[in-house]
Amino acid sequence: MIKEVKTQVNVGVEVDVLWKAFGKDLKDILPKMMPNLVKDADMLEGDGGLDTVYLFNFGPGLKTMTYQKERVTEFDEFAHRIGLEVIEGGHLNHGFSHYKTTFQLTSTGEQETLIDVTISYESQVEEDTIPSNSASSTLIFIKHLENYLMNGAT
Repeated sequence: MIKEVKTQVNVGVEVDVLWKAFGKDLKDILPKMMPNLVKDADMLEGDGGLDTVYLFNFGPGLKTMTYQKERVTEFDEFAHRIGLEVIEGGHLNHGFSHYKTTFQLTSTGEQETLIDVTISYESQVEEDTIPSNSASSTLIFIKHLENYLMNGAT
C-alpha cells in the first residue's frame, strides 16, 4: 500500500527563479549546492520536463547510497508542480518499491514561495522513522537550495 507524508516550507526566493532551479537547472545546481552529497548529476533523457530521466551520483557525505535515477512524472509549468519518482538505485535499494517526491510551488509574495512537498512511498520495511527522515532530508535540500539561490548563484 502506498503511503504519503506531507510537509511545507516557506522560502525567500521568487517562484520563477525557484521553478527554473527545480526544472532544467537541477542537474547543474545540485553538485554545486551540495558537493559532499551529490558528486555529479546527468540528464539521461529529456530536457528537464515531463519524462526526463536524471542520474544522481552521490558523494562521500551520503554513505548509504551511491546513485539514484529519477524520472520526472509530473511537470506543470503553469501550476509550478514537479514530481520526481525514483526508478533505479537509491531508495529502491533500501526497502522501497515506490518512492516519489512532488513539489508544488506557490508564490506568496514578491520574493517568497510556499513549497508543498508530498512524498509517496511503498516500503517492505515498516519503520516509523522512514517518513520523518525522508521529509527532513527533503526540507534540508530545500533550505540548501534557498541559500544557494539567495546568494546569487543561478
